[in-house]
Amino acid sequence: MKTIELSEPFDSQLIPAEKVVLATGFFDGVHRGHQQVIKTAARQAKKLGCKLAVMTLDRHPMIVFQHVPTKQVHYLTTLKHKLELFQQLGADYVYVIKLAGALPQMPPQEFVDKYMVGLHATAVVAGEDYTYGKHTIANMRTLPKFARGRFQVITVKHVLFEQEKISSTTIRQLLDTGQIDLANRLLGYHYQNTGLVVHGKQLGRQLGFPTLNLKIDSQERVLGEGIYATKVWLDGKDYLGMASIGRNETFGDDQQLTIEINLLNFSKMVYGQQVIVNWYHYLRGQVKFVSAQALIEQLKNDQQQTLNYFQK
Repeated sequence: MKTIELSEPFDSQLIPAEKVVLATGFFDGVHRGHQQVIKTAARQAKKLGCKLAVMTLDRHPMIVFQHVPTKQVHYLTTLKHKLELFQQLGADYVYVIKLAGALPQMPPQEFVDKYMVGLHATAVVAGEDYTYGKHTIANMRTLPKFARGRFQVITVKHVLFEQEKISSTTIRQLLDTGQIDLANRLLGYHYQNTGLVVHGKQLGRQLGFPTLNLKIDSQERVLGEGIYATKVWLDGKDYLGMASIGRNETFGDDQQLTIEINLLNFSKMVYGQQVIVNWYHYLRGQVKFVSAQALIEQLKNDQQQTLNYFQK
């Protein structure tokens, strides 16, 4: 897969000459609805004997159009992870478009001419709510008018779960409230974060449950507070773990939020290493215990529940 970054005005020499079927959208989360768009494009590409291209943006549109500060936007997928998911779905090319400069104010016809026809699209595939400008005039219903017969327009209907549209907004709400099991069903894979192992207060070690203390990039979305069953990719291997997202209230009030993971059957020092956490299952909410011993007993139970979850 080749990734091509474009900013306005882009050099047409960067664009491969061959025809493509183009799947387009922001695709935050690359959830089951997004996957359906890309799979539809892949089938059409195979039918036409074309390459599959995916077009996305380098930042969330709300940063530009709703003036939401960048630091307040927390993505379901980093660009790196998004590209990995695109590759798994068979993309030959990915166009990452810089949403800056003249692009946000570009008229729909110019956008279609440059970023669809100009990418040699023989067909453009997107979800039914995709827009490429003001939503009332630059939507999938009006795209055939702007296409002017130069490419086929394929609109993919929303993928539903229990009669509701699968959306990035819904998944964000589920993650914020700890509903990781359902969020994973809508995503079609296990939600993940990438974290750097940093020094903590070593409270877990004192209790007999040493933990990896993780620093997650501020632009990644972190789950709501609670205890979770996880798998952690470290040193080329997956380890089972029970994770705590919380404030260690047993040891005092008003403490900083931490992400700590006790790996089962693992005791190495790995400070400074980067790990990938795959979130599998919500075990329980956070509790302020009356004593350290009461917490230890609960941690033993959490550990057993984690083992039980993965064994079944």
